[in-house]
Amino acid sequence: MPLHFDQAEYDRRKTRAVTAIQEAELDALIMFAPESHFWLCGYDTFGFAMFQALVLTASGDLHLLTRLPDWRQAQLTSTLKDDEIHIWAEKEGVNPTDDLKALLTKLGVAGGRLGYESKTQGLTDFNGQMLRAALPDLVEASEVIRTLRRLKSPAEVDMHRRAAKLSDDAMDAGLAVTGPGAFEGDILAEMQGAVFRGGGDYAGNEFILGSGEYALLCRYYSGRRHLDAQDQMTWEWSGAYARYHAAMMRTVVIGSPDDHQRHMHSACVNALEACEAAIRPGDPMGNVFDAYARTFDAAGLHHARSQACGYAMGAIYNPIWVDFPMFYEGNPLIMQPGQVFFLHMIVMDSEAGKAMCYGHSVLVTETGVERLSRQPLDLLIR
Repeated sequence: MPLHFDQAEYDRRKTRAVTAIQEAELDALIMFAPESHFWLCGYDTFGFAMFQALVLTASGDLHLLTRLPDWRQAQLTSTLKDDEIHIWAEKEGVNPTDDLKALLTKLGVAGGRLGYESKTQGLTDFNGQMLRAALPDLVEASEVIRTLRRLKSPAEVDMHRRAAKLSDDAMDAGLAVTGPGAFEGDILAEMQGAVFRGGGDYAGNEFILGSGEYALLCRYYSGRRHLDAQDQMTWEWSGAYARYHAAMMRTVVIGSPDDHQRHMHSACVNALEACEAAIRPGDPMGNVFDAYARTFDAAGLHHARSQACGYAMGAIYNPIWVDFPMFYEGNPLIMQPGQVFFLHMIVMDSEAGKAMCYGHSVLVTETGVERLSRQPLDLLIR
């Protein structure tokens, strides 16, 4: 069976989740986030685009309501037993919340205090309105499982390490075909191919590659070009293994770097090292952003820096691989050992038309951080 962890790991997660539900004084939690489904029982599907819900009661009952196309998906990718998988019938005029209410009644929690996840792509606004109309007394509880997922078990850390290796391999593959005249499509193909050849998955969003003026974008766009003899190219990508990510970022200079690019690169490396030094268990995440901002401002790059400098990594689904929380000014959330973060030092200087972006993923340890990438921070020139 395509389960990525042993039963003991899933049992520990369920025990933690039940305790968290009880501490939140809920009788049950209705989960719509695909990350919650995957973490709790291994259920792995893009079927969250339709209506589906995983219900965990305070007494430990775990049941899935989904569509027929995901019945076998649940059987093969999750720890759920057949009698814990329920199918709502698709036909004109059907309302799947009727089936959800019937399931809650069967589980003996229909009249209880029910939490649900709203901060997720797994619950569209349309379905959310339908849900709240059927169950008007729901309690917002998106952080219950998300909080548990932040602290990675040793088995999960191993998945992140595998993802980081795939990210490193993708960088090597991309650099091998990068140079004047290279086609962006070939570079992307090599990077993504390295992940697949290494046994990895599609990442939670598209690999981002932009050259020339598009190197100043940090979003994917449709279109491919050949590199000029003097050019710049920004990559943001992530290896993914069993849905776990370890994102990276680099800007490659094609031809000869100018003094401003060298200055930006030096600032990126200094900022990345300052951010790593600011990651200390027991300290707030805002400290990391302060280190980032302080370094770039001292380098005269305040106008080109961002308003965030990274975010959590995890087993995450489309449309983005961001697994909150983020590093931003004033974030009070306390960092803890076992968290995995992507640190990105983004400099987009629109005035100069230059970009320089460096980043990699790190594991929070008892004393600081461990880089998960083996790649050096040298200025990349091709």
